[in-house]
Amino acid sequence: MSTFPPPPPSAARSPVARVRLDHLVPFDGAFTPAYARAVEAVAASLTRHGAAAVDLPAADAAVVRCALESARAFFCDRSGLYVYRAGRALDDGELSPACMSDAFRCLGKTARAALCAIARNLRLRSDAFSHLLDDNPLPLDEVSASELMVSFSHGHPQSSQAPMVGLRPSMAEVDRGFVTLVASDHPGIEVCNPNGHWYPADVGSSPDVLLLLTGRALSHVTAGLRLNSQYRIINNENRASLMFRLMPRANAILDCSPISAAGHCTPQIHRPISASQFMDDLRAEENVYHHLEAPPESQGNFVNEPSLRSVLSDPLSGAFLEDAMVLPCGHSFGGLMLKKVLELARCSICNGDVDEASLFPNLALRAVATVVKMEDDRRLFHNAALRKRRKEVTEHMDAQRRNGSSKDSIELGLEAESPRAFKGVQYPFVVGERVLIMGNKRTPDKFVGKEAVVTSQCLNGWYLVKAVDSGESIRLQYRSLRKAGELQVQALLQSRR
Repeated sequence: MSTFPPPPPSAARSPVARVRLDHLVPFDGAFTPAYARAVEAVAASLTRHGAAAVDLPAADAAVVRCALESARAFFCDRSGLYVYRAGRALDDGELSPACMSDAFRCLGKTARAALCAIARNLRLRSDAFSHLLDDNPLPLDEVSASELMVSFSHGHPQSSQAPMVGLRPSMAEVDRGFVTLVASDHPGIEVCNPNGHWYPADVGSSPDVLLLLTGRALSHVTAGLRLNSQYRIINNENRASLMFRLMPRANAILDCSPISAAGHCTPQIHRPISASQFMDDLRAEENVYHHLEAPPESQGNFVNEPSLRSVLSDPLSGAFLEDAMVLPCGHSFGGLMLKKVLELARCSICNGDVDEASLFPNLALRAVATVVKMEDDRRLFHNAALRKRRKEVTEHMDAQRRNGSSKDSIELGLEAESPRAFKGVQYPFVVGERVLIMGNKRTPDKFVGKEAVVTSQCLNGWYLVKAVDSGESIRLQYRSLRKAGELQVQALLQSRR
């Protein structure tokens, strides 16, 4: 018997717009009214509600249903989370749910179509952001930057694991990528609209309908014209779900040049930055936030409160409110949002009437926004200087290390290593390679001297490795690792001396 619930009555349906994928996919030929309506509906729904919905054709819907049933069968009677990346080889003994490659292709196609529609609505070419994504299909031996997260939760009262992201229910989340697609067999997601109100976004949906959310990378490359979606999990009972995150390539440069070329305003805070550094900064911010976070019993609604930066920024352009004006109703606006309010002659928060002659400057808000902007610019400059200094020190140490090891290489008569090995000394290992954990003073003793397998390459010379004997994972720098045969070479050198 199918585990998918019937859709609820129309009165309980989500306010987000629903468009057919067939109308949203780019195509060769003349512009059609159906495509124009689909693009406009997605853009309007993202602006007003922070989310949209995409109806899948029958063939794609069957793949999604198969993947959801596979998630239930894979996790059996336990809650769990599995992350699938196209092109990644499975570790020894690792199992994967069925239908993952088909689901990845299906959701990837839909996510790219949604990204093209968003670009088209901003008066850009539909492929304006395609160069930031993985090539499709992927080159041989390359792992995708995008990921498909498969989860299942029984919703036991003692369980604190939320589906999809492994976080507690009711915790507000913002994804790091361009767009995110969510499919589930039971409703359970709330989205926060631009007015700060939470609403059930997937009520009335089914596995045939994908919930579309936007992330921080899209907000950055669109200079804040497309805000990121904030969502939270509210239902954790007997729920299987798929979450596809369309991510930029690690070596891509996230900048606003297409937005500037189209005549849009580009705030100073949206500066060009590599995708790897952008993601690294976001992870660091999240780690600090979760480290300082209060326990669940005492945190109350702290997570749902808007940040100081969001309060002092224009929601449309992202610029600080240095031109803030007060409306007769008491609400303040600036930048592009102020222009929109004046055009509509109505406050977007309380729906009160607005008379341009009754506006006056909000001097206090302007002063605070200016001070916070100065602090933000100083922090960005400080972080850039630290990254530059760290790079110089690393390059100097790597040069010394190469010079010190050249003599030993000559004594052994070893051939020169491949150009790929010298391309970046910070990454002397590849994913899947066996290494020995040498460790340092911060490495736990139980890992030192153990043989491990490289499972992931991180930034700044860090690797995620899995111990062969225990299966435990640890994040280490390349200096704490040695190739599996390197110790034998060193022993031969010592015997010759």
